[in-house]
Amino acid sequence: MQRIAVTFSSRDNNDDSDLIAIAQAADRLGYESFWTGESWGRDAFTVLTMLACHTERIGLGTGIVTVYSRTPGLIAQSIASLDCISGGRAILGLGSSGRIVIEDWHGVRFDHPVARTREYIEIVRMALSGERVNYEGRFYQLQRFRMGVSPVQERIPIYVASLGQRNLELTGELADGWLPIWTHCEKLPAIKEPLTAAATAAGRPPSDVTTAPQTLCCASDDAAVVTEAIRQARAHMAFYVGGMGQYYYDLFCRYGYQPEGDAIRRAWGEGDRSAAANAVTEEMIDAITVIGSPEDCRRKMARFRANGVDMPVVAFPHGTSRHTMLGTLEALAPDQD
Repeated sequence: MQRIAVTFSSRDNNDDSDLIAIAQAADRLGYESFWTGESWGRDAFTVLTMLACHTERIGLGTGIVTVYSRTPGLIAQSIASLDCISGGRAILGLGSSGRIVIEDWHGVRFDHPVARTREYIEIVRMALSGERVNYEGRFYQLQRFRMGVSPVQERIPIYVASLGQRNLELTGELADGWLPIWTHCEKLPAIKEPLTAAATAAGRPPSDVTTAPQTLCCASDDAAVVTEAIRQARAHMAFYVGGMGQYYYDLFCRYGYQPEGDAIRRAWGEGDRSAAANAVTEEMIDAITVIGSPEDCRRKMARFRANGVDMPVVAFPHGTSRHTMLGTLEALAPDQD
């Protein structure tokens, strides 16, 4: 059975009944895991704990928690606690987020994200193993303590959200999975090259690192629903390129979309959100999202898989109704491939 996952935003004040309904449907349909991040909405661990109590088999992943928001010791405690509550279904998704969120929301300095992420992964692994944590790093020096809770899983998977070359290399060297966003289906092999090379250099098969891009999806035979999903996808993409710092703009430039990226940033800087969204082209929507009829969406998802995606992570455009989300899950469920 082909692997597939789903993610659900915790930032939109979603009703708990929607979260539970989507997680339970994904569980029933054979989705491998359910992910949620936190940005500046509800925290991921609380949401996933609620879902652990309403699901049976599906994995529960933090997609993502930033390494700047908690100490590595607390992250280890939290993911171990989730693993115990869920009966061994926890997955830890880590990332650095970006300067705007870290400095303007968390109020801490955004510095050395790759080196910091390395220390977090190493410390969390040590803590989860049950050994006494003695660690001398650039950012953290720990000694003597052994974590007082044992997870169910012998090895909790750690996924990393990475975009830049050095972070991709770190992911290939140390992580169990890669959580990219805004993935161009045809450019994925080239973007992934630093990860593949780093995994090989570390003496591990690149296939040990699950490629799991979060992808906006909407499958519907209703033309109005599809049109609205595309509109929301354009607005969301423009927000990242124009308003979320340099990383995402650089990513789109690497895809060959510098003229579009420049137009988006210019409009965004002028406060014209509509013009910024309109600068997102049909080609960008087609290459980066999975939106259309159920048949079209299955074809587009197959294209992602053919270019190296191991476990697509279905995300929904803002404002998608529960009915449409459930229909999308049905259309993209493993037995439909």
